[in-house]
Amino acid sequence: MGGQKRDGSATPRAPELSGRDAELVEELLGGSHRALARVITRIEDRAGGHRAIVSALHEHTGGADVIGITGSPGAGKSTLVDKLAAAYRERGDTVGVVAVDPSSPYTGGAVLGDRIRMGSNVGDMDVFFRSMSARGQLGGLSMATADAVKALDAFGKDVVVIETVGAGQNEVDVVRTADTVAVLVQPGSGDDVQTLKAGILEIGDVFVVNKADMDGAERTLAELEEMVHRREGPTTGLDTGHHGFDAPEHPDDPEHPDDESEASPQEWTPEVLRTVANTGEGVADLIAAFDAHSAHLRESGEIEATKRRRYAEEIRTLVRSDVGALAADEIERRGGVDRLAEAVRRRETDPYSVAAEVVAPIVDCVETGRE
Repeated sequence: MGGQKRDGSATPRAPELSGRDAELVEELLGGSHRALARVITRIEDRAGGHRAIVSALHEHTGGADVIGITGSPGAGKSTLVDKLAAAYRERGDTVGVVAVDPSSPYTGGAVLGDRIRMGSNVGDMDVFFRSMSARGQLGGLSMATADAVKALDAFGKDVVVIETVGAGQNEVDVVRTADTVAVLVQPGSGDDVQTLKAGILEIGDVFVVNKADMDGAERTLAELEEMVHRREGPTTGLDTGHHGFDAPEHPDDPEHPDDESEASPQEWTPEVLRTVANTGEGVADLIAAFDAHSAHLRESGEIEATKRRRYAEEIRTLVRSDVGALAADEIERRGGVDRLAEAVRRRETDPYSVAAEVVAPIVDCVETGRE
């Protein structure tokens, strides 16, 4: 049962790296930008063999600081990312940027494509920019984005920046890929601040009022400061987990001793900063805040818990995708969903019975494997 399609749909078998793909991985690890571009294209297209490539790259990851930049459209994310990349390069860091763009309803590709928006870094081979499609996912981040980050990390980029499409509260998906998340708000954007209260507040490690030379900047700064204060107040002394995730409990786990250092780590208080991306004002302070948060994650040991949560969510996502693909294949084998729906309409069966019948072969395979 199973087998991998060219579109990369799920298979219950472990990914195997072909000879040609092994060479591609070796070239990427050797510093070939061409190989990096080809790998990310394979990843975005979910082409056959992409899983084996990402699996082979995994052991080479873990060296990059991954930063997520999110916020509503018009907040100036692209311009700020451009200035951030230039500033990182000035201090000698290599940079990878994954910009997640709105998906075309016809092709699934990025509407804006590989548009030229990294104006300060044109011609710099140590800044690798890639525009990717969100592929219709509400959170703005496709599974391909996380895999592209792994490719950039394995390539040896010091910093990987993810710029999200800016899809409101659903932007929490960025948390599963980034170590540090910056939420951008523009001055006078009362609606944006209300949106933060609805959910995005919990994912921000740094809040940025961009275009701070505009009217209303001070008020927006004050509103964000108040929100951060309220966020910290009710949970003082509690380990609520990174980025708003619930902290896992380990009451009897020897790997998580109940000592003071782990039971009550020093909480990170989000910073609220101002920037003017067009001129680069405040960019140095923003990078300093990113560095401080990265140091906090390492020194507190929270980075390891963050990685465990991230990998746990990735495993769940992949398993759901794989099982969903197997179920879709079974639906097609039974004549397609329209035929099944028509049978339900005629009262020949019901949705629950159809679902049970579709899943039954998968259940049988799982139970047989346990024996």
